[in-house]
Amino acid sequence: MAKLTTAELIDAFKELTLIELSEFVKAFEETFEVTAAAPAAVAVAAAPAGEAAAEVEEKDEFDVILAAVGDKKIQVIKEVRALTSLGLGEAKALVDGAPKAVLEGAKKEDAEKAKEALEAAGATVELK
Repeated sequence: MAKLTTAELIDAFKELTLIELSEFVKAFEETFEVTAAAPAAVAVAAAPAGEAAAEVEEKDEFDVILAAVGDKKIQVIKEVRALTSLGLGEAKALVDGAPKAVLEGAKKEDAEKAKEALEAAGATVELK
């Protein structure tokens, strides 16, 4: 039998159904007396820990939270409308319901600009 390259093996596996591939893995494990599940479980368990460490190091998405309105409620409502696509009534409801999120999942630059704009209007803002 001719020796298959890695690319040829991958192409052959692509043609298999999931059931056929599962049967192949079982046969492979029995033939070579190995277990494919243990290393996969370790790799899966290690991945979330690495992702959590990356999130702690540098967060790239922020929530802009309107903590308190202050004494210039109308200016804050105007800024909320400028930052979002909310209508007047929706923006007023958001401001009245503070503390609430004005923006969620915003980039760092956008979140900082929104915070500056809202604070300039008299609001107290938190970035999370």
